[in-house]
Amino acid sequence: MKKYKNIIVWICFAVWMSSCNDDFLERSPLVNINDATYWATANDLKIYANNFYQQTELLPDYKRLNDSPYMIDARNGSDIDVYLDYSKRLNGENTLPASGGGWSSGDWTLLRNINYFMDHYRQVNAPWDEIKQYAGEALFFRSIFYFSKLRSFGDVPWSSTTVNMDSESLFASRMPRSQVTDSILHDLDLAVEYLPARAGGSWTGRVTKEVALALQARIALYEGTWEKYHALKNTPFKVDGSDGTKFIQKAADTAGALIAMAEQNGSPALDNAGKENGYWSLFNQEDYSGSKEVLLWRKYSAADNQTHRWTLDSKGGMMRGLSRKMVESYLCMDGKPIAVSTLYEGDRNLKAIVANRDPRLNQTIQVDDGKHFIWYSPETIFQTPTYEGTSEGFCTTGYQLYKGHNPVYPTVFFNTTLGAIYFRYAETLLIYAEAKAELGTITQSDIDKTVNALRDRAGMTGRLEMNQITTDPNWEFAGISPLLQEIRRERKIELVCEGFRVDDIFRWAAADELIAGKKPKGAVKQQWENYPGASDAFLTAWEKLNTDENGYIDPYQQYSSLSNGFNFNLNRDYLSPIPTTELVLNPNLKQNPGW
Repeated sequence: MKKYKNIIVWICFAVWMSSCNDDFLERSPLVNINDATYWATANDLKIYANNFYQQTELLPDYKRLNDSPYMIDARNGSDIDVYLDYSKRLNGENTLPASGGGWSSGDWTLLRNINYFMDHYRQVNAPWDEIKQYAGEALFFRSIFYFSKLRSFGDVPWSSTTVNMDSESLFASRMPRSQVTDSILHDLDLAVEYLPARAGGSWTGRVTKEVALALQARIALYEGTWEKYHALKNTPFKVDGSDGTKFIQKAADTAGALIAMAEQNGSPALDNAGKENGYWSLFNQEDYSGSKEVLLWRKYSAADNQTHRWTLDSKGGMMRGLSRKMVESYLCMDGKPIAVSTLYEGDRNLKAIVANRDPRLNQTIQVDDGKHFIWYSPETIFQTPTYEGTSEGFCTTGYQLYKGHNPVYPTVFFNTTLGAIYFRYAETLLIYAEAKAELGTITQSDIDKTVNALRDRAGMTGRLEMNQITTDPNWEFAGISPLLQEIRRERKIELVCEGFRVDDIFRWAAADELIAGKKPKGAVKQQWENYPGASDAFLTAWEKLNTDENGYIDPYQQYSSLSNGFNFNLNRDYLSPIPTTELVLNPNLKQNPGW
């Protein structure tokens, strides 16, 4: 019991408040808080709330080696971005931990710190208009915290107040996931009410009403489709008595509210519409303060020692590459899939792959066309994938990522300052389209202002017409409408390598169709035989690449455990287990299915 109660040890709060780096916002140094004197002014609330922005569990800082906002899908393991080492979770190799596993006392300290704020902020004697913004920020970050736990464990204990030594919630059972989601969405209803709108105002670096709406739409769609598709497939993870409709409706309503704000105020909006390489250039900016599309981002500053190194890493393969399946998902410019379009030129080389295709493909992968740069100055043109690179630079599939790379040569490799995007308006447009399609209430007007707006931004001529959808013999999903197939395709393409894919697969209960028994492949190996100008190091590495029987690069051929594809356990691996020690300390928790 004493070990379990470490979750509420006061020192965790003191250390947290004293160790955060808040150079981007003014704050006073804090070592501890005296409740009798601290909660005096609205600025006290601001100083406390500043710390939430620096918690990497809430907003990752992407500072570690070979890390960036565009590495998430690879590190998580997915069918679209192939990491150097395969995902143990997707291959059913995760084991039941005795402790840790995202459920240790330290994993809940952040929640206690947020709840501590919520228990005390009303002590401040100031007008509500000076206080409410910071209450909204705390509610927003509590929602992020709980959404992370929901995705990992499903049912979790809910606490909206500080847990003390004698709190009954220490030994409470887990709240059903549907109720957890209700509670999260209620928090966000209040956050939306309390937070200021950015609209056309200046960027402050703080959460706004638009960001809270975007998060709420994200969470509502996640839970709604989880409940719908796990019920349809009768998995052990279904929510009895629920088909997810109320949450899907909430996603449509919330995303619709943000779209209505955009239509009224001119912001949010898609950046770079009609601009050459506008999609690609969205992801390599240092400063998004003037962006209408990027709703929340992390600013870096060399002067403040807030930097990262992914510009150095992204010049090479970063230990991953897009899968053949991902590349084949892009439509041709006529809006038809490659299986039926006469515009498709095949996959014999990179230039053929991108020819006559959705322009986002050419702006997502490196192509040896003389127009894709490693560096502008000194001028270095992409020629071949980095097969000869070290493990950090190696490209696993031949489809090397261009999205997120900035070819401006950094003066100091380890101190680069591209901004990290957390929320952008494009995601909300896709949420709206998907939710409305799931509800059966979508119109062509809805499609035009969401899916077709995204295609227009990228210069894609083929539009989605809901009554004229070309059948794709390679659609990924069984039992859903052609319209939903295409909306899911659009999401896959627009948000590629932004960290959504595994969550999407899990909420659609689609691991049986996309993961289990499947193995990702890469490009045609033979295209680089006798490649003009290829270095000896490249050719030596190229010769060692494994291929399947059709000549496609097989990054995981050396792993015997994947000889028949991923061994994902459909009755277990959608959720993580509760550590056994925690089950002993609190028998009311109960274990997740299959563990």
